[in-house]
Amino acid sequence: MSMSHRPRSSKPRTRSISPDESSATATAAASPERLQKLLARLGYGSRREIEGWISGGRLSIDGKPASLGQRVLGLHRVALDGRPLRAARATEPPRVLIYHKPSGQISSRRDPEGRDSVFQHLPRLRQGRWVAVGRLDLSTQGLLLFTTDGELAHRLMHPATQVEREYAVRVRGQVGEETLARLREGVLLDGERAAFQSLVDAGGEGSNHWYHVVLQEGRNREVRRLWESVGVQVSRLIRVRYGCVSLPRALRSTRLQELQPPAVAALYDLAGLPRPPRADRPARRPVRPRR
Repeated sequence: MSMSHRPRSSKPRTRSISPDESSATATAAASPERLQKLLARLGYGSRREIEGWISGGRLSIDGKPASLGQRVLGLHRVALDGRPLRAARATEPPRVLIYHKPSGQISSRRDPEGRDSVFQHLPRLRQGRWVAVGRLDLSTQGLLLFTTDGELAHRLMHPATQVEREYAVRVRGQVGEETLARLREGVLLDGERAAFQSLVDAGGEGSNHWYHVVLQEGRNREVRRLWESVGVQVSRLIRVRYGCVSLPRALRSTRLQELQPPAVAALYDLAGLPRPPRADRPARRPVRPRR
């Protein structure tokens, strides 16, 4: 499965709304819906990205600048940078990918330094865009989820949903029980309490030792910072689970795998969202990386 490193534009494709698509969108949103939520659900990006477009004056409704929290129906004319957006077709079920991120790749869509991005290794979409469910820092390996449903991504990342993230952590040197107890009970990071929900000894040899830890939030570099707060250096960090999705043992670094409908439905249940139409149908085609 060969993959290239050709960057891709972050702007959605320019498309106009047809009467049939507008009707389908209005049916899907029977009541007014916040603009950022609507566009996230239609696959244009994460809520955070879309909120940035609104704050930057890039989105308009009926020719007038959109505002944060503004509620709309599918019949409203929505444009990005003056170009009308088209709703993703209702017949297309949402998709979710597992990607095994290696150390040295960034999780951002674009990078001024031109470094290798995880987005350069994802298959092309005929419509919509891939939205990352959280991020991993440059040195962290392991499981990343991507979906075409920005609202699903938002809910899975939101602290109120309390979705578990599990990591395999290799540290240098021996760690005493008193130190481990502090990590379970909580320490202060930037004035806020942080703790591992679970911390299990996974063995090791010599100066390296492995632990499996679980968090229910995704603060920046939180796993590394928790260990550093008690004077312990992390030498390797791998995310092995996000909610109900685990990193397959057979999935090699830089490879990806598409979740089948039952696993996608389980993610919607975990996020507290209604299961999408046609979620019970098998995937029509295998995942193909960019070439």
